[in-house]
Amino acid sequence: MPTDQHGGYGGHTGYDSGYNTGQVYAGSGYGGPRGGSDRGVVGPVDWGRRIKFGLITLLVVALVWSVGTYFWADSKLRREVDLGIVKDRPEEGEGTTYLIVGSDSREGLSDEERKKLHTGSADGKRTDSMILLHVGDQGTTMISLPRDSWVTIPDFTGSESGKDFPSPGARKLNAAYSMDGAPLLVRTVEYNTGLRIDHYAEIGFGGFAKIVDAVGGVEMDIPRDIKDKNSGADFKKGRQTLDGAQALAFVRNRYEAGSDLERTKNQQKFLAALANQAATPSTVLNPFRLYPTLGAGLDTLIVDEDMGLFDLASMFWAMKDVTSGEGTSMNMPIAGSAPQGSLKWDMEKVKLLVGQLKNGEKVTVEGD
Repeated sequence: MPTDQHGGYGGHTGYDSGYNTGQVYAGSGYGGPRGGSDRGVVGPVDWGRRIKFGLITLLVVALVWSVGTYFWADSKLRREVDLGIVKDRPEEGEGTTYLIVGSDSREGLSDEERKKLHTGSADGKRTDSMILLHVGDQGTTMISLPRDSWVTIPDFTGSESGKDFPSPGARKLNAAYSMDGAPLLVRTVEYNTGLRIDHYAEIGFGGFAKIVDAVGGVEMDIPRDIKDKNSGADFKKGRQTLDGAQALAFVRNRYEAGSDLERTKNQQKFLAALANQAATPSTVLNPFRLYPTLGAGLDTLIVDEDMGLFDLASMFWAMKDVTSGEGTSMNMPIAGSAPQGSLKWDMEKVKLLVGQLKNGEKVTVEGD
């Protein structure tokens, strides 16, 4: 039977042409596996593969963020103290020893900020607090050095002139810093204790207050009502959160505290609490709090030339240990009064204390 070239059984568009070639067209309505009507059908989702890809992406982002943060923060460290010019240094012992100094520097503060922080307007800078922090296998030991300690300032090499100067004799400890800055202070502490200082860290008034504000304040238990017009301290007894200005007033309070020893104890308590707050997950894992904290602290923190971010982190974690009860805090042992209303160290106890620190032994010496 003849077939029509355009239709019928033999045509190119008829039923047989589709059937004989095994083709199913999108518009045929039969909907085979490759048909157009099944184009919207989705196969099983490989959740394992998606989760794995998501985790890898998250890890890469975290790694890039961490590396970027490290180099950004490292570039902000002010490595301005050369410990290499300190002469006749003691031998190294076990552990790591930091000298942490709070100065009364008004650097970068406006007149309004100076008024708010009750800093006054004195030129230059002096040591307002000095703490030895020793980290060893037997734990962390935080030792306050009263600024009125009566010590011998030894002969030294000038940090800027490079000239050698003879010993000026006995002075209050804070005089060493005012004479030739951090290198002479380190030299004086090492000379009078026999303990080698591995790292130096110093922060001024403004930087201290900014760090406290950046972490959202620090909670402290104020032991009694405190009011001191010189530092601006005005507190009621009890637990409360201190902002930057209040915190600075608390650690600087000297006249109401009654003695420099009482003041140094307050400084230790606060620094440990500050380190504990700065190391919480709410600060470390929150970029909106971490970056302001790092920016506020690192811009004003002066350290030695060999100080790295890991050293700085170790210092903060060690101070945190004191808050958690895993460390010891004390004042340098005192034997009595000395000239000019100063304090004389108990050198027998100091020698024993330093020996225990250098030998990695448990500290049994008690301070005032």
